[in-house]
Amino acid sequence: MRIRDFRADDEPEINLVPLIDVILILIIFFVVTTTFDARSVLKLQLPQANGEPSEASAKALSVLVNAEGRYFVQDREALRTDLESLKRTIVEVAGDDRKRPVLLRADARTPHQSVVTALDALGQLGFRQISIATAPERAPAQAATPAATRQ
Repeated sequence: MRIRDFRADDEPEINLVPLIDVILILIIFFVVTTTFDARSVLKLQLPQANGEPSEASAKALSVLVNAEGRYFVQDREALRTDLESLKRTIVEVAGDDRKRPVLLRADARTPHQSVVTALDALGQLGFRQISIATAPERAPAQAATPAATRQ
């Protein structure tokens, strides 16, 4: 029996399965690492207060202070937590518009000094329309009423 040499007849081919695997992994990586909404990243627990809700202006400058005392102006984070760094970030985002309303959102667990620093930075830059965001006060838990008994 004669053994035939198949190496001469073999044509080179590209196996696409590993390439598809790599592309799928890249797609999963980009989907997981993409930030879709800045609010989904920051979990704020706003302090509670009674009062009438006001209409939030669509062009209001948003300043957020998270529970660790880090500052976020619109979607940009201040590099440090000191006053000058916060002022620099506010100027970069807001530009020269000092008549723009500001909505300060501070987590209920934020140290008081962080909120005062944010208010101080806004005041030094000339912002005068500053609102502090709060959550509506929760209704007190109603006492459980015993079930009616049949007689």
